[in-house]
Amino acid sequence: MAEQQVVADLREKCATPPSLLRDVAAAMADEMCAGLEMEGGSRVKMLLSYVDKLPTGREEGLFYGLDLGGTNFRVLKVQLGGNDKHVISRESREVAIPPHLMSGSSSELFGFIASELAKFVADEEKGTSLSNGKTRELGFTFSFPVRQRSVASGTLVKWTKAFSIEDAVGKDVVAELQTAMQKQGLDMHVAALINDAVGTLAGARYYDEDVVAGVIFGTGTNAAYVEKANAIPKWEGELPSSGQMVINMEWGNFYSCHLPVTEYDQALDNESLNPGEQVKL
Repeated sequence: MAEQQVVADLREKCATPPSLLRDVAAAMADEMCAGLEMEGGSRVKMLLSYVDKLPTGREEGLFYGLDLGGTNFRVLKVQLGGNDKHVISRESREVAIPPHLMSGSSSELFGFIASELAKFVADEEKGTSLSNGKTRELGFTFSFPVRQRSVASGTLVKWTKAFSIEDAVGKDVVAELQTAMQKQGLDMHVAALINDAVGTLAGARYYDEDVVAGVIFGTGTNAAYVEKANAIPKWEGELPSSGQMVINMEWGNFYSCHLPVTEYDQALDNESLNPGEQVKL
């Protein structure tokens, strides 16, 4: 009976009638506009991804990927065939990150990642060699808030989830990874820095040109979507020729007085590494 009462209480506190959903949607729209207007203008950061063109489905070639966004990271190799062939082959490996590295130093974390990436490349390329002058290209999915100034660089704004590596904040995560790979003797170049929401959007676009947004529900939650470049007041410099820009919303930080906060939310937030960062109590 007690369990039924708990469930009933949660249902009541988390009810979402249409009127409440409209209020939350309106609050989200206001925060989005404020975030596009100026840096720091909103809890929803609305970060520029510097991705102004998405896949068409005709891309071909061999590419590597690194996905870091939670307690595990994943490395993969994919052969794209383009047109009707799409993905010809795909190999991946998932690696658990030792807990002490999630609160250690930047060099320790990226050194570990680079060493595992080097092992993966060595295993996948046994008996093969790169063409002369050819460098492996790596797409780096980094699912934490970064401030980008180009498609292949970005400084860490802050850690979320289970990470708390102080000396990494404010550093260019691409440069950190590139340095770690060089120490491993790995001939690989980071061609693009994105987060998982932008990656989801790009991956879906490879199959369907009508996709306009990518949404993540995992260790964290986020979304990325295609915005008109001339609708971004904080954009500085010449507008991209495509007239578009993919926006990394970082909506995990969104708060509205219309959103319910239960005692369970409070308990979970209090025990997190970043209490008060992504829920307002």
